[in-house]
Amino acid sequence: MTPADLAELLRGTAAKVLVERGLDVSVLPETLTVERPRNPEHGDYATNVAMQVAKKVGTNPRELAGWLAEALTAAEGIDSADIAGPGFLNIRLAADAQGAIVAKILDEGASFGSGHTLDGKKINLEFVSANPTGPIHLGGTRWAAVGDALGRILSTQGAAVTREYYFNDHGAQIDRFSRSLIAAAKGEPAPEDGYAGAYIADIAAQVQQQRPDVLELPAGEQQEVFRAIGVDLMFAHIKRTLHEFGVDFDVYFHENSLFESGAVEKAVETLKDSGNLFQEDGAWWLKSTDFGDDKDRVVIKSDGNAAYIAGDIAYFQDKRSRGFDLCIYMLGADHHGYIGRLKAAAAAFGDDPDTVEVLIGQMVNLVRDGVAVKMSKRAGTVITLDDLVEAIGVDASRYAMIRSSVDSSIDIDLELWTSTGNENPVYYVQYAHARLSAIARNAADLGIAVTEPDFSLLVSEQEGDLIRTLGEYPRVVTSAANLREPHRIARYLEELAGAYHRFYGACRILPQGDEEVGPLHIARLALCDASRQVLSNGLALLGVSAPEQM
Repeated sequence: MTPADLAELLRGTAAKVLVERGLDVSVLPETLTVERPRNPEHGDYATNVAMQVAKKVGTNPRELAGWLAEALTAAEGIDSADIAGPGFLNIRLAADAQGAIVAKILDEGASFGSGHTLDGKKINLEFVSANPTGPIHLGGTRWAAVGDALGRILSTQGAAVTREYYFNDHGAQIDRFSRSLIAAAKGEPAPEDGYAGAYIADIAAQVQQQRPDVLELPAGEQQEVFRAIGVDLMFAHIKRTLHEFGVDFDVYFHENSLFESGAVEKAVETLKDSGNLFQEDGAWWLKSTDFGDDKDRVVIKSDGNAAYIAGDIAYFQDKRSRGFDLCIYMLGADHHGYIGRLKAAAAAFGDDPDTVEVLIGQMVNLVRDGVAVKMSKRAGTVITLDDLVEAIGVDASRYAMIRSSVDSSIDIDLELWTSTGNENPVYYVQYAHARLSAIARNAADLGIAVTEPDFSLLVSEQEGDLIRTLGEYPRVVTSAANLREPHRIARYLEELAGAYHRFYGACRILPQGDEEVGPLHIARLALCDASRQVLSNGLALLGVSAPEQM
């Protein structure tokens, strides 16, 4: 019986109790809260449902809790239900009902943890979208890891997720990039507003290899050649880096296509026709304050050129025209103002602002020996994804980026994330999976088949704790999807690894010496198989490997 199963049983029991006593059933929440108490001695699960509804039906919480306890104790799978404090219910499951969680995991395998809360939802998930003017820095690396994990998590709940990279190939930053390449090719210093680093010289040299005559061309043609070839080379590097990091996109959307196709012009005209653009000082402004933004935004500047938001507006329209119900944007810490303007743009088109969701990620710092690492070997100015992977590897890089809420800044300690001890979170979790894999191999070598396990034998404190922790997994995945918080998966896996390591230290799993294989060995091996499956499922959602040996 999983927590979800217990919540369903509890609601049905509560409804029955209220009906029998002539009380209003409609006050019951759709889903009742069932939690694991902090002190295991209080029971396997606890609920405050009596306190939630007693006043609404005109009775005392402890009295209602007593009626519920009596009815629950008679239910199949419930060992006991006791009243605590002002009306809490502490519930203990029967051993065989608790063990049914293990059977469910073994039956569902890789699909355990999947749900249906987002069935039919079509989601556009845009993340990274780094400018093609340099390698991906640590902020982009965080979004690469978190965005990819979020896409996996949303998919488990039935959503159709399209991962999209917005390719910023239009605007002043591309001009600065091409001028930087030209300067490098000529052996000159980078422009004051340009880009520096060894990668610029590398790309400039590659452009010259493809077009040996490039520096002989007129200035305008020269810049166009460096722009076209240089951007392609830079973006090819970005794609390759992301792929090696385990991140691939379904769509690479070119910003420039919005201007070439006339989509930007069409979006602007639509807003003019609706009266949601106004002209002032020669510029066209979006009436974004009418839709909750903190200020109106320039869409077309006084010189007639489009402001950056013009592309954003057309891009949102394009996403909606492709049938997406929800457009999630994952942006850096300096983009907080985009929340209001994107939602305002949606509302200005007569759309629901809630079709736009913006997640803001905070800064990432790299630390070695307690000192911040500031310079990249290749980029010259910032630490890149490539630098991080070279330092600690793909698995540790992804896990380190994901395990903290994106609302908080993080320091990545190189010494910690390369260590092979329990203080390293990814090592701690992966080691649990490797240890479980070793047990499965040893059982196979001994010819032990895990058939018809008797889960009622799993009655020790450590076995119960591990089973209940396993049972929490579906709820954790659902919460991670609904709250857009992949870090919940990582923190859960660490909790599960801890529960497993404690179980391993307290319970002998395989027979020793001439000992006969008994039912308890089989039951514990089944519990190990279930634990390995859930660890594997969770690591897969994070895009982190589940090694069979370390």
